Amino acid sequence: MKKIAASIFNAALFFLLLPLAADSQIPKALFATDTVLNITLQGNIRDLLADRSETPQYHPLSVLYKNEDGTKITITAEAKTRGHFRKLKENCIYPPLQLHFSKSDTLASSIFNEQKKLKLVMPCQDDNYVVREWLIYKLYNLVTPKSFQARLVRLKIEDSKNKKDIPSFFGILLEEEDQMAKRNGAIALTLKLKPQQTEPDAFLKMTVFEYLIGNTDWSVQYLQNIKLIAADSTTVPTAVPYDFDHSGLVNAPYAKPAEELEMASVTQRRYRGYCIQDMKQFDASVDLFNRIKNDIYGVYTSCTLLDPKYVKSAIKYLDDFYKTINTPAILQKEFGYPCDKNGTGNVVIKGLRED
Repeated sequence: MKKIAASIFNAALFFLLLPLAADSQIPKALFATDTVLNITLQGNIRDLLADRSETPQYHPLSVLYKNEDGTKITITAEAKTRGHFRKLKENCIYPPLQLHFSKSDTLASSIFNEQKKLKLVMPCQDDNYVVREWLIYKLYNLVTPKSFQARLVRLKIEDSKNKKDIPSFFGILLEEEDQMAKRNGAIALTLKLKPQQTEPDAFLKMTVFEYLIGNTDWSVQYLQNIKLIAADSTTVPTAVPYDFDHSGLVNAPYAKPAEELEMASVTQRRYRGYCIQDMKQFDASVDLFNRIKNDIYGVYTSCTLLDPKYVKSAIKYLDDFYKTINTPAILQKEFGYPCDKNGTGNVVIKGLRED
């Protein structure tokens, strides 16, 4: 009887430990850590980067990285250029890319196992600005889970037609739209809406955030750097922002505000929501940003990849924001700007296109 009992115990222990053993073989999710991921793109990269037409084609390549145990993983994929401003050769050295992964056992057991498509943000002029933009995504993750996850990568290019060594640089892997929606129990929508037709509380949080970072390069009406998600097609959608390289907090040398806004530079803040007369409607958003204030500052003070001078300027930029939202008179002036018929707060910039 003792032997039988021992056998039953051992069998039970085995099945209890089996899931743990299996879980130990599953790699961490791509966006589960802020550790910089080293990846290599192999293939005819020259032709890929040169294909900046209105209808770019997918080009085959391989994506390489190392597991935590040092094992080299090679995944079959394809990529094409994307965007508008950053895709133009006269604007940026490298165009942004869209990665598409082929189904395989290797993919299923890799950190990309939940990803079908990913956007890869490439440096436009200097990869220091890539790091700054990545931090903006981390900031918005603090505001709401209805935000895009981003992973900073150290990218190495190995061109099959050019054996010249190209120094590695920073890039950003950006969560795919449908994956972001699914993570939030929602679906992605493409609708023509006015800002007032989106979920109001979420919209106010989003617009206050865009004001915080000094970003005016967005539009709900034209889905300029905005995605819409909702629980279903009958539910009021939530506006989710992305693409922050034209924000004042990034302060990229190529970034300029739209002429229609009559702004001196992108570092000048301009509230771009719709007209709200009662400032009490901003109370929930102001309370939220005050609650996460230390975490927001910590994003910059804890990042070792930033130049100390930039950290100092970023802190001052944040200080100005918090002075605004906690000083009623200044809050009224800044957030009430869309109500000024003689101002540019209600300007809808036509012809904007997704970057």
